[in-house]
Amino acid sequence: MNASSNAWIKPAIAAAVLAVAGFGAYTWLSSAPKAPEVAFTTLKGEKITPADLRGKVVMVNFWATSCTTCVAEMPEMVDTYNKFKDKGLEFVAVAMKYDPPNYVVNFTETRQLPFKVALDTSGEAAKAYGDVAMTPTTFLIGKDGKIIKKYVGKPEFPALHALLEQALKG
Repeated sequence: MNASSNAWIKPAIAAAVLAVAGFGAYTWLSSAPKAPEVAFTTLKGEKITPADLRGKVVMVNFWATSCTTCVAEMPEMVDTYNKFKDKGLEFVAVAMKYDPPNYVVNFTETRQLPFKVALDTSGEAAKAYGDVAMTPTTFLIGKDGKIIKKYVGKPEFPALHALLEQALKG
């Protein structure tokens, strides 16, 4: 056999790999995990139930005032929320159970956070979302209640914005 008779092998392998990857992505998307059925209580005492969030695109951001990456990303989280809130984005910033409530209140007030801030004083929310321990950890949840993407650490904001555009349209 000469090289020209084997020329079809590389494109055939590439096509097979793409088909398997595409099927894997389809399978994951169709079986993406649903967001946990957990309620949040905001700093203002408002209860946010899973029913309140159904049919909406939601970002749930686990953070702490002692987390330097969380503090550093917060202005971009605010910008993201402000950019997409009129298109239907809901945003819940969930302070970790080890974060002193007075620190969370102070941070929220001094930074004038425009979205809902909740305290996870029991750790129930972090546990329900897969034992979140690393902060920041952010979940993007689609209108169908399924988790679209989980970010551990600071998201790549242009890519997050593209996902949000897509999720809010769909």
